[in-house]
Amino acid sequence: MTAETSTETASAAGRARYTTVAIILHWLIAAAILFQIILGWRMGDEPKGPATYAIFQLHKSIGITILLLSLARLAWRLFHKPPPHPVNQPRWETVASKIVHAGFYVIMIGLPLTGWIMVSASKLNIPTLLYGTIPWPHIPGLPELAAGPKHAWHEAGEVGHGLLVKLTYALLVLHLGAVFKHQLLDRDEVLGHMAAGARPGWKEPRLWLAVLALVAVIAGGYAYKPAVKAKAAAPPAPTDVVDAEAGTPSAESPTAAPAEAAPGPVPARAASPAESAAPPASDNALNDPVAWAVAKSSTLSFSATWAGDAIDGQFKRWTADILFSPEALDRSKLTVSIDMTSASTGDDQRDSSLPSDDFFAAATHPKATFTASKFRKTGEGRFVADGTLDLRGVKKPVSLPFTLKIDGDTATARGVTTLDRTAFGVGQGEWASTDQIGGKVKVSFAITAKKK
Repeated sequence: MTAETSTETASAAGRARYTTVAIILHWLIAAAILFQIILGWRMGDEPKGPATYAIFQLHKSIGITILLLSLARLAWRLFHKPPPHPVNQPRWETVASKIVHAGFYVIMIGLPLTGWIMVSASKLNIPTLLYGTIPWPHIPGLPELAAGPKHAWHEAGEVGHGLLVKLTYALLVLHLGAVFKHQLLDRDEVLGHMAAGARPGWKEPRLWLAVLALVAVIAGGYAYKPAVKAKAAAPPAPTDVVDAEAGTPSAESPTAAPAEAAPGPVPARAASPAESAAPPASDNALNDPVAWAVAKSSTLSFSATWAGDAIDGQFKRWTADILFSPEALDRSKLTVSIDMTSASTGDDQRDSSLPSDDFFAAATHPKATFTASKFRKTGEGRFVADGTLDLRGVKKPVSLPFTLKIDGDTATARGVTTLDRTAFGVGQGEWASTDQIGGKVKVSFAITAKKK
């Protein structure tokens, strides 16, 4: 029987192709699955870092998209009869075709669901924003579970996801092999079911257009470069500012990435050599400690490294009680209180992990406090505050170098120091290692204050 006769017979028995809606959904889902596979390989092969995290976020977004498209495809299929199988197709091929199609629905719905379970039962309660914009909820009840059951759900999702990935590979091989068999060997109308007007044979342009599209999607998966937010540039720190080796209020996380400047005050920067060299005016000498009111434009920032990439951010909510005079260092005092839920790197999904028990443990230790009552002068307009940092309930001595310029009733101070996050247990479990997320964190501030 010729292909033309077979097509006519099939048309007589029912429609010769899928509906337009079904065809569009088929190709969209197929492209998304292939792209997902490449992203999954890249997440496993590339070193962990901000770029890999951005790929993971896109992977989640595409997964939910596949779930929604697949549910729509299934609903459409229930009310629209598909075209018949080719005439004279062996019974075993018909059964195999139905099994493969059912298997595709299993993976198209099961893969996103198991991924959703893993995200919802993750130790880090990271919200999902589809394509960085549309909020997507966790599965109700999973985030609130106790640690044991929550871990069990996560493990079940991970195992199921892995098995379904392997099933996907097998189904793709079977499906693509069957398409080429029908098109080149059996020379029947199967390709025409999903490519309207396609005729059997290797000369059919729609066949090669589909092949080119397949290659393009795969190439796109490898060529995709996530738009990692650029960090704000900062001038070099004063050459005589030294690092303090004790403790750190690190705001780095496994989900952090270089952040663009948050709305409001710009990130703090270290003083330039010209600024740091400027001495306080002699006619403004303060013989007694003075209370200073910190301006809202003042900033407290941090910088760390993750897989060699810089991570920049700032604390949006903090207060400073300052009683200071360069002429009365022995009676000067400083207390800085930091809201540990206010750390911002420019991405809500990344920042939501910082208050967790793996990092700041803000539920039990909502504030970090730096107190100092000992000050040393190290040069003209240069000082060091020796104090104690209390973070996560751990107290460590910290020395904070800074420069100061007083002009009338206005004082400007800038400082930077490098601290060790591991001294406070910032980064628990797998995040305690400094192989990927650096242990050293640079903390800087830029303060403008007025006499009270």
